[in-house]
Amino acid sequence: MEISYYEILEITQNADKDTIKKAYRKLALKYHPDRNQGDKEAEDKFKLINEAYEVLSNDEKREIYDRYGKEGLKSGGFGGGGFSDFGDLGDIFSSFFGGGFGSNSKKRHRSEDKYNADLKVQIQISFKEAVFGCKKTINFSYKNSCKTCNGSGAKDGKTEVCPKCHGRGQVEIQQGFITFAQTCPNCHGEGKSIKEKCPSCYGLGYEEIKDNFELNIPEGIDNGMNLRVENKANILKNGTRGDLFVQVFVLDDDTFVRDEDDIYIEFPVFFTQAALGQSIKVPTIRGEAILNLPIGAKDGQRFALENEGVKNIKTKKLGRQIVQISITFPTSLNDEQKELLEKLSESFGIKNGLYQEQEGIFDKIKSWFKS
Repeated sequence: MEISYYEILEITQNADKDTIKKAYRKLALKYHPDRNQGDKEAEDKFKLINEAYEVLSNDEKREIYDRYGKEGLKSGGFGGGGFSDFGDLGDIFSSFFGGGFGSNSKKRHRSEDKYNADLKVQIQISFKEAVFGCKKTINFSYKNSCKTCNGSGAKDGKTEVCPKCHGRGQVEIQQGFITFAQTCPNCHGEGKSIKEKCPSCYGLGYEEIKDNFELNIPEGIDNGMNLRVENKANILKNGTRGDLFVQVFVLDDDTFVRDEDDIYIEFPVFFTQAALGQSIKVPTIRGEAILNLPIGAKDGQRFALENEGVKNIKTKKLGRQIVQISITFPTSLNDEQKELLEKLSESFGIKNGLYQEQEGIFDKIKSWFKS
């Protein structure tokens, strides 16, 4: 039995978009090829995760999938190959940036081309590199239409009518009482098939070219975001060149936790510092800051330091740093410390092992036994 997209992302069928996005980020980082080099199982899992997210993050595709399954997606023109197909990059990237990516329609895949113009690669960066920005060398391969066969993949450009679809470019699939029209898998919608393969590209219709360049990663980029580099991807038959989309995966940090533009840290505070409401020095992503504790600060209490978070990649506004204190107590005392604490305890009116508020509770319970 085929595993569902919801099972792949480890979510329920009624999960909202935020839940889907968080599940995708978590699993994509876990199974990313850079973290599991040589692990074929992890690589396959990573592809499935991307495929599931592409569908479930898009309302239209998700509705079709929920009603008709994967076959419904194919018949709707969405393809079934996950991220590698890039049927509509705008749907994917708008979920991270709120629009603006993939809107250039002149570079979409055309039926006479054997591949899409746009291309996607992934890179992994550290937590610090994401916060402050960095430069990374991007190594990738792009496709260029074969000059020998003009991208047809056929020797001397000779083709014949596709025997599977009989030149229509589409085949029909029956699912229950519904018939779906699907792009012919044999000729990829062209209606023609190759009689003899081109000796230069071996029937592919293109050549693979290795390339690299240095990319500026902007300050404040977050896990799962994409950067578009114009005119750096595949080249189609007509010379149109697509855009390269670089998806960024950010490693976790041992000290700080990021939530969008806010930074969280759990910081230990000695019980006397909390009781006295002292000013303490706390680490931030840019160095350190002073936190003024109130008298009697509580364990787990949170305090916000404004403008100590990440710079928003769009607005350039700084987020906050949220400090959650964890009150610590001594595990052993010397004679002098014990004597001082006993005097302090007595000064607060603690006698016979009871504090004033504790005595009040005992008094209430004693009333139970009075008749």
